[in-house]
Order: sequence, then C-alpha cells, then structure tokens
Amino acid sequence: MTTVKPSPTFKGPDGLKRCFWCASDPIYVDYHDNEWGRPVTDDTKLYEKLCLEGFQAGLSWLTILRKREAFRAAFKDFDPIKVARFNDKNIERLMSNEGIVRNRSKIEATIGNAKATLRCKTKLAHCQN
Repeated sequence: MTTVKPSPTFKGPDGLKRCFWCASDPIYVDYHDNEWGRPVTDDTKLYEKLCLEGFQAGLSWLTILRKREAFRAAFKDFDPIKVARFNDKNIERLMSNEGIVRNRSKIEATIGNAKATLRCKTKLAHCQN
C-alpha cells in the first residue's frame, strides 16, 4: 500500500497553519486564506476567475495576483456585458497597458469568454449550473 505524504505546511505569525506554497508573499497568504479552495457562485466572479486563470497560463499565479487590480480596471471589473462589447480599439488599448499581461490571444480569449458567459447566462440563468 502506498502512503500519501501530506503537503508541507508552515505556521504564520498569526498562528494559522498554511500550505507551503503561499509563504512567499502577503498577497499569496491572503489568497490562500480567503479564496483558494472555496467555491465561486457569483457569475461575474466566476468569469473573472476563468479569465485570470487563462492569463496565468505559462506564468506564476502570484504574478497574476499582483496584477489583479490592474486587470480589474482594464477589463471593467470583469463585467461580461461590458467586455463582450470590446473591439479592436479596446484590444490595442489593452496591448499597451503595462499593468496586465499583454498577450493578444489571451485578451481576445477574455472577450470571447465574456460572450460565452452571456450565452450561458441566457440559457441557464447562472453559469455555475
């Protein structure tokens, strides 16, 4: 029988036990304590998470967390109705925004995901269904 070793943990200055991977940065600790592993039921928050996960591909999650506020500003707080209306001018604006990951394919996917989110909501009332 194979035994699975638990992931290493550390005890923070507040006395809480946490996963080892979040020890490097307070932003990571906050994410670990307040978001990681918790279900997302709000459609806008679900859309945001989907988009940020897409931008994370090939990068560290911490990089994305550090840029999250800039992403929120750039993508209108991830309101899928607003993002679905983005056009080439918006894409060029985003490509020059140093606060976000400037990858045209990922930006276009975010716009496409907004449109898909709206189609999903039209058919199902909520995306998590």
